[in-house]
Amino acid sequence: MLTPTSGELLAAEERGSVFRCWAAAYPMHETNTIPLGSHGAASPRLALRWLRERTRHVTDQLDTAYAQPGRYWLTDEAEHERVLAYLTTGTAYQLTLYAENTRYVLVAGPSGASA
Repeated sequence: MLTPTSGELLAAEERGSVFRCWAAAYPMHETNTIPLGSHGAASPRLALRWLRERTRHVTDQLDTAYAQPGRYWLTDEAEHERVLAYLTTGTAYQLTLYAENTRYVLVAGPSGASA
């Protein structure tokens, strides 16, 4: 089940973390964003692990056609190496998945970066 994470938990979790990871859903025709979780990671590899876990959670709940790009991403080792290279050099990485009426955005980046 996709559950939101409160801002207080995010702030406590990110203290001392080098990378900030978060996921959100953006329903069409609505102004409110739905937070789907966040995490503070100590290394690029741990940030990638969180992205993979959260992507799996999102794709598990999508219809097959909409889940396909996320499932492909989960098995794309070359893309995972690209994520690690981005994070290692201080560049944020964003993965966007689409369903019929919602856009899902998953991001990992340096804690000091604004998203």
